[in-house]
Amino acid sequence: MSGPGNNAVENPHAGKGSSVLLDIGGDIGALVIDMPARLEDEEVELRKAGSSSPSDHHHDHDHDHGHGHGHGVAPHVAVVPRPKPDGTTAHSAVFSEVAQGTYELYLRPHGPVQLTVEIHGGQVTEATWPS
Repeated sequence: MSGPGNNAVENPHAGKGSSVLLDIGGDIGALVIDMPARLEDEEVELRKAGSSSPSDHHHDHDHDHGHGHGHGVAPHVAVVPRPKPDGTTAHSAVFSEVAQGTYELYLRPHGPVQLTVEIHGGQVTEATWPS
């Protein structure tokens, strides 16, 4: 967005294939989900297992998609392609800070739940999205 005195321009490719900083320790872990390529640019949302309402919102965005959030919005990240050391590409969704517990994941805006994971503090949990 640009305007008088503002030279900022939204970058639609922000986060595409970039590194992700994981801030884990104590009761905070991270989640990396291997995703099918067909879901590129879809958004995956995370909520506490058994909850019918969104969990507390953490700003765990894998890229900036230009919208603000009020309270009550579940954390969500986009599925993005990332280069692998062998030259191929892997698609993933990364939640960089997640309080330990059991979570359900689904495509935005509201499901159905496709995956349930257990997050442990100080660890990176890896999961694969179902085909």
